[in-house]
Amino acid sequence: MKVSGFTFLRNGSLLGYPYIESLRSLLLVCDEVIVAIGQSDDDTLARVRAIGDPRIRIVETVWNEAMRDRGYVYAQQKMIAQFNCTGDWAFYLEGDEVIHEDDAPTIRAALERHVDDLEIEALVFDYHHFYGSPDLVAQSPAWYRRAPRIIRNSIRSWAPDGLFWVVMDQNKRGRYPQAALAGCPLYHYGHVRSAEKMQEKIRQVSRYWNHTPKAHDYSQIDAGILQPFTGTHPAIVQEWLAEYAEPEFRADPSYRITRRERKHRWLMRLERLLGGVDLTKKHYKLVSRT
Repeated sequence: MKVSGFTFLRNGSLLGYPYIESLRSLLLVCDEVIVAIGQSDDDTLARVRAIGDPRIRIVETVWNEAMRDRGYVYAQQKMIAQFNCTGDWAFYLEGDEVIHEDDAPTIRAALERHVDDLEIEALVFDYHHFYGSPDLVAQSPAWYRRAPRIIRNSIRSWAPDGLFWVVMDQNKRGRYPQAALAGCPLYHYGHVRSAEKMQEKIRQVSRYWNHTPKAHDYSQIDAGILQPFTGTHPAIVQEWLAEYAEPEFRADPSYRITRRERKHRWLMRLERLLGGVDLTKKHYKLVSRT
């Protein structure tokens, strides 16, 4: 079995991504890692090269600056990297996501277990979405609880965005992949980077969504969705958290929740009444095994 990892990057340092930590964690699982790197204004390319692992293969790309439709330029870059994968599986990890070293054997074992079971087309991960502080996680329907991050590399698939794939086993109609659980979480750190880096990220990203950049303030959030994180962070990201994470966070006690947040509160209450059923949208279909 061969496992390919892949991602895309541009201005990773300038925008405060823990992308080196992310890539090093991906190497714990993968036999090759494809990195599509767009023309950057910082040292992203040099830093990825400096990792010095022969399993990393860099594809230098040029972004379509005219593509302003719902972030589709990110899908284009993601697929450039995926189409260069040669493994049985393709493992997509975003530049602010990290694998815990304790979970690498679990992931590898799950891939081995399903490699010959062609009904399983993807593996789905649980998520720790850290917000404002490495000590807090956001738990709400606004923050996807599970997402497919590994796809079988021998099927026709494409990715409209970072969260999901569409399988094209018919020429004109796509569907979400049939999936199994990976059995472990991924660690998402995009919302603990410094407020300054987050503001720059929003400024640069907005144009690809045809949005006007808005001022970012971590404190403007429904504090009721933030829960203490009781686990351990991956060893590989500890130094980044100490040096680059937002140093102070406090939710604004006078913040007025939005209509969307109020809807999410009601949805969470309904989920509790139904015994913990997950009512959020899923971009995969779990295959049951009895």
